Amino acid sequence: LDWPKAEHSTSKMLQPQDRYFDWMDYSVFGAMLIFSALIGVYFAFFAKNKQVSSSEYLMGGRTMGIFPISMSLIASYISGISLLGIPAEMYVYGTQYWLIVASDCMVSLTMAFVYLPVFFKLKITSSYEYLNMRFNKAVCILGSGIFVLKMMLYIPMVIYVPALAFNQVTGVNLHLITPLVCVVCIFYTTVGGLKAVVWTDTLQTILMLAGVVVVLVMGTVRVGGPAVVWERNDFSGRLEFLNLDFDVTTRHTVWNIVIGNYFYWLAACSVNQAMVQRCLAMPTIRQANYTVLILAVGIMALVSMCCYTGLVLFAYFHTCDPISTKMISKSDQLLPYFVMEIAGSVPGFPGVFMSGVFSAALSTMSTGLNSMCGVIFTDFVRPCLREPVSELRSSWIMKGIVLTIGVLCVAMVFFVEKLGAIIQAGKSLAGITTGTLLGMFSLGMFFPWANAEGALVGSVVSLALLAWLSVGTQTAVARGQITFPQKPIFTYGCPEEVLNRTLTFVHAAPNAGEPLAVFRLSYMWYTLVGTSTTILVGMAVSWWTGFTDPATVHRDLLTPVIHRFLPPTPTPAPTTQNNAEMELKKIHKS
Repeated sequence: LDWPKAEHSTSKMLQPQDRYFDWMDYSVFGAMLIFSALIGVYFAFFAKNKQVSSSEYLMGGRTMGIFPISMSLIASYISGISLLGIPAEMYVYGTQYWLIVASDCMVSLTMAFVYLPVFFKLKITSSYEYLNMRFNKAVCILGSGIFVLKMMLYIPMVIYVPALAFNQVTGVNLHLITPLVCVVCIFYTTVGGLKAVVWTDTLQTILMLAGVVVVLVMGTVRVGGPAVVWERNDFSGRLEFLNLDFDVTTRHTVWNIVIGNYFYWLAACSVNQAMVQRCLAMPTIRQANYTVLILAVGIMALVSMCCYTGLVLFAYFHTCDPISTKMISKSDQLLPYFVMEIAGSVPGFPGVFMSGVFSAALSTMSTGLNSMCGVIFTDFVRPCLREPVSELRSSWIMKGIVLTIGVLCVAMVFFVEKLGAIIQAGKSLAGITTGTLLGMFSLGMFFPWANAEGALVGSVVSLALLAWLSVGTQTAVARGQITFPQKPIFTYGCPEEVLNRTLTFVHAAPNAGEPLAVFRLSYMWYTLVGTSTTILVGMAVSWWTGFTDPATVHRDLLTPVIHRFLPPTPTPAPTTQNNAEMELKKIHKS
């Protein structure tokens, strides 16, 4: 290939043992942890409104502003896995994945006008309280349990991946850095509540943006400019945006990226406790809608920067792939290795980069701990208390919950480390759970005829189907029965000593046979499959057991977009479980 010329040369490559973290880098990284902890101390001991009530601790008194909540939502969506994984996706598979930004605006509009008005009218703490009000306690417990299980398995992965990157660029033992950063995160989340989480997220979002921007700017300059980046990726066939293949087994196409990601992100935003809790922490729905719009713009910008960074990675390593030459072991290590190559000698820069990566991880962890605390206390602990407890005691119980689940998540990081296959299985966990959860809420909000039996059976069937589909697919991938075509990589420009010492030939393992055709379904369709299954089975079971009379369902439990199509509500409204729940809640609020 006649590659575009630039000054960059791969005549010298970092060796795996090379480390470039110095006192300046450690100072930058340490400052990030210290400032995060100080924010927690401020809101716990010095802020005007102390964290002595459940409303203050979980909802920030419902007085939070647009800017910090927007930053917190962005930080929660972009994890350390995303910062390292999206550039690797571009490097290995090309740019088709970039089109996920196309569905972001549609999701923000759907969330603002369809789902958020329902939660805002109810003024609930846990989004799964809705399932209890619309259906019954069993459906609520199922939804809450799915969410807690997903987060307990997801948070350890979120911490483990950047900890590996930190180990790669510093040599610091994984067993040392993981507890250190997690203790800081658990501390400020426990003592500071939602306000501490939101404002540390704001700080960490700024650090994350700084790290990404500096890397892509320095990388672009190093390879010779944006034109060189674009041309080298074009020559290698990585620039692919309009794959219109209708085959549902193709890994990424326009259809599954735009449509499939729409449902995935809709589930991740519109009914996810972490997102809903932050929106409900604002005083008005108008402010919450502005926040959702800012979230969409922020995600589009951050994802686009991460995607472009992946193009910069290939433009830099276009003639000497570090994975083939065994300089790194897998694609997730590409970005840290690249940073060490281009800026390892710049004082403080590696520290800024790792602070950004860990900031993304810590924001996801703190958000997860805080949102799980709200769900566990509201849906599991409070109903078991024999008598009402004071607000002060409630806040101490919630702090104990955060501390307990935080310690469990840290312990599970080492479990993930020992069982590497858990990581691969965990990546499909979101697809298993998000589709079912979106289906449960959509069934309740869009279909007033649905009953509790339908919601329960539909959710269980959806979970079972997606678990079978995901486990079967991951097993087939591990056996080599399913492979995905990758973009070409090259090593002809590597230094001779690197080729002689590290380059080996890998022989493909014999195919173990053809998997079931359904296991070839692209993972991008999982959320849509789960949502559709929950709704279809739920409505079928509701018909079999007897539809609910729409007139008996409180209008506040249904999305406003269907109100015009509903029959008038009798006056007074019939006494049903969900109507009784609504009246009790109104009395309690007043």
